[in-house]
Amino acid sequence: MTDQTAATKTALTPPTHTTPPAKFSHGVRKGNLLQVAGQVGFLPAVEGQAPTPAGPTLREQTLQTFANVEAILNEGGATWDDVMMIRVYLTDTGHFAEMNEIYNDYFKDLAVAPAARTTVYVGLPAGLLIEIDALAVLG
Repeated sequence: MTDQTAATKTALTPPTHTTPPAKFSHGVRKGNLLQVAGQVGFLPAVEGQAPTPAGPTLREQTLQTFANVEAILNEGGATWDDVMMIRVYLTDTGHFAEMNEIYNDYFKDLAVAPAARTTVYVGLPAGLLIEIDALAVLG
């Protein structure tokens, strides 16, 4: 990678995602840093259709949210092994235990788990239960 390439900031929108509704990116890579913006549990985009949640349960939405984060990581050349930090936002404090169980099972094969933070956030659109963002360092 040349110095010019390392300084280039690249927006990431995998084919599974819709074009963002405002001036932001689903993910951005600059050099060896990749920031994944907050993702929710929408199913892969279908042209001409509004985004659809994976289902009404925390499990369905969490697994789809992980898939959406992973799609952006892959688009930027990263994997979960490159992730340094994950931030999880829940809409209900009663979901902490279930989310931790899903999280632990999902990442059970990672040699080193990323740092993580979970907080309760009530500002998600109706029906959405979880949002996740991630920071990866490649190389």
